[in-house]
Amino acid sequence: MDYIFMTDSSCDLSAEIAKEINVEILPMEFTMEDKSYLHYADARMMSLDDFYSKLKSGIDSKTTQINYNNFINYFEPYLKAGKDILYTGICTGLSGTYNTCLMAVKDLQEKYSDRKIVIIDSMCDSVGLGLLIYLAGQKYTEGVSIEELEQYKLKVCHWFIVEDLDHLKRGGRISAVAATFGKALQIKPLISVDEGGHLINVGKVRGASNVYNSLVSHFERDAENPKEQTVFIGHADNKEGALELQKRIKGMCKKSIICDIGPVI
Repeated sequence: MDYIFMTDSSCDLSAEIAKEINVEILPMEFTMEDKSYLHYADARMMSLDDFYSKLKSGIDSKTTQINYNNFINYFEPYLKAGKDILYTGICTGLSGTYNTCLMAVKDLQEKYSDRKIVIIDSMCDSVGLGLLIYLAGQKYTEGVSIEELEQYKLKVCHWFIVEDLDHLKRGGRISAVAATFGKALQIKPLISVDEGGHLINVGKVRGASNVYNSLVSHFERDAENPKEQTVFIGHADNKEGALELQKRIKGMCKKSIICDIGPVI
């Protein structure tokens, strides 16, 4: 293969899966307690246990997009070596990273006019992006062309439940009043991702026991040929919940993979 397949660490793929499908994951930066960290697939600068422990203690976390110079530094060595590049990362609906990447690519393309650099807006993020990369990565290892890989991005379905409404309140996704009443009534928003890569509220789930039923119901409703599909189950420091959901969909799909949601998303 004469091109390099790249994504960023918002995809929440493990280092093991990244190696398996031969994709390079560019680290993204996050800040806690006025200190910056790069989040790699192996979480080498801060473990996920430490990250969630800090988050639960009330320490805020902020994410920074990959900047222009970093994209130049990541891409240029491969272009110099005569490789083409395919990059798809965090979607435009959630970050300005894609547009920054386009600016870097424009300048690199002038310098390396004989090389092909394809940048795809994934319309996905977190384990949805991870699933897209996983499926495309399998095709990549089979020698599929760059152009063919873009067809998969609008086939990924995302559904997730948010346990702690305070984070949505701080991010401006819901009002303080909605967060207060939601917590009092044990109402959890069911959130999806639209075709523009934006987070959208598609329902409300009341009570912990209904969370699994709702997620399974959406899978049954929307999945095409479910017994032929791979499902990614992402969790934010809730391995027990992920295992329970995995148990409930056993036999309904070809394969399910549990992923840790990292600091970026």
